[in-house]
Amino acid sequence: DMIFDPAHLVWYASQFMVLRPGDILNTGTPPGCAIGRPGRPYLRAGQIVELEVAGLGRQRQVIGTA
Repeated sequence: DMIFDPAHLVWYASQFMVLRPGDILNTGTPPGCAIGRPGRPYLRAGQIVELEVAGLGRQRQVIGTA
């Protein structure tokens, strides 16, 4: 469920740089992105985000108010 399909990503990136065979465009985590979604599906104060990478450890962040 990508917000922008790969063809659009290639077109958009091509506006700013020359793409060559073998270049990689990272898309991140399309299903988890809030941009382009209806409503306000953003993190809210008090919610917790945890990230763990094998061999690097774990991070835990509590979302604060802006």
